[in-house]
Amino acid sequence: MDNKFNITVRGCDLYYGNFQALKNVNIDIEENEITALIGPSGCGKSTFIKSLNRMNDLIEDCRINGEILIGDQNIYDKSMDINLLRKNVGMVFQKPNPFPMSIYDNVAFAPRTFGIKKKSELDKIVERSLKQAGLWGEVRDRLRGKAMGLSGGQQQRLCIARALAADPKILLMDEPTSALDPISTGKIEELMSDLKSDYTIVIVTHNMQQATRISDKTAFFLLGEIIEYGKTESVFSNPKDKRTENYITGRFG
Repeated sequence: MDNKFNITVRGCDLYYGNFQALKNVNIDIEENEITALIGPSGCGKSTFIKSLNRMNDLIEDCRINGEILIGDQNIYDKSMDINLLRKNVGMVFQKPNPFPMSIYDNVAFAPRTFGIKKKSELDKIVERSLKQAGLWGEVRDRLRGKAMGLSGGQQQRLCIARALAADPKILLMDEPTSALDPISTGKIEELMSDLKSDYTIVIVTHNMQQATRISDKTAFFLLGEIIEYGKTESVFSNPKDKRTENYITGRFG
C-alpha cells in the first residue's frame, strides 16, 4: 500500500440487497487527524466505517460502487490484498470483545498471525501496545491472567492495544465508549488524542460532546448521505445546513 494514509472517497454507493445504505458519499479524511461521524441511528455511519477495511465483504448481498482510496490505492481493486488492508486499517468495536485467552495472548494474536514467533519480539510488541493503550501500568503484573477478568473500560483499552499490535496506520472506532462509564470514556478520549500523532483515526459517535472534545473534523450523516463535513468547531458552531443544526441541537435523532 502507498505510504500515505489519507482516505479519499468518491461517489460511494453501498447496497444491502435492494436497500441503499450509502448514497454518493464523497469525503477526504486527512492523516493524523480524528474524524468524527455523527448522525441518528441507521443513517449509514457504521456501514461507512466498515467499508474502509472491507468488513462489509462479510455480509451477503452487499455491493459497493465508487472509489475508496487509501493513499493512491483503491481498496476495492481486485489486486488489493485484504489481509494487508486489515493489518493497516485496524478496527475497535462498540462493545469490548477480548478473546477468551490471556491479556498477553490477546495482544500477541495479530503479530503471531503475521508470522512473528520470537518471544523477545512479541514481548516488546505487547509492552509497546499496552503502553500506547494506557493499560500497561494496570496489567503488567498479570499478563498471563484472563482478559475477561478485566473491567469493561480495561477490556476496551485491551482491544485498542490488540488493534495497535498489528501496527496499523488507520484506526477505525465504532462507538468505542458507548458501553463505558464516564471515567473509562475520559481515558479512551485522552488516549485517542495521544494516538492521532501516529495514526489516522475515524470514530463513529452518538455523543455530540465527545465529537466536539476530540475530533478535528466532523461528518454529519443522514439517510445514507453526508449532509455536512468540515472542521468540528465550524460544524457545531455555525452549521451550513438546517438539518445539521436540527440534529446537533437535539430537534431530532
